Amino acid sequence: MADSITPMDTPAAAEVASIASPINLILFSLLILLAYMRLRPTPPVTLPKGPPPTVFRTFTPLELKPFNGENNMPVYLAVRGRVFDVTSGRNFYGPGGPYENFAGRDASRGLASGSFDEDMLTKNLEGPLDKLEGLGPEEMDALRGWEERFSEKYLVVGKLVAVGSEGTG
Repeated sequence: MADSITPMDTPAAAEVASIASPINLILFSLLILLAYMRLRPTPPVTLPKGPPPTVFRTFTPLELKPFNGENNMPVYLAVRGRVFDVTSGRNFYGPGGPYENFAGRDASRGLASGSFDEDMLTKNLEGPLDKLEGLGPEEMDALRGWEERFSEKYLVVGKLVAVGSEGTG
């Protein structure tokens, strides 16, 4: 009788088989996967490189001209002798933008009169700076508004001086 199986032995064998059921194996695998995902080492976070530092400098109209956004150059424009870095507004002031004529130039007269025409820009880059003569009080107020807006939004990176007066002031 020792060789015969008793009804008490059968449920124990069924319990062992139920632990290794397919659903339990799937749940155990998911548990292991979640533990791994939670505890695995993460690569160190690397911050993107910032833009190179901008040094305040003196520009002549000829030196300012290349800063028009072409060839991956930053976009600068001058208003009343102050040079602003408007690169963050490249879609407005860079190539193809509505204010692209002002990029790399003194935009004072054009902004004051609300005109984007080439006629508003100084033709002779080696001549004297535009003294804004002939602008009325309303146009000067408009220009001050533009200058304020640029001062609040963009970094001043330099000043605009006439050719030949770089060493003074």
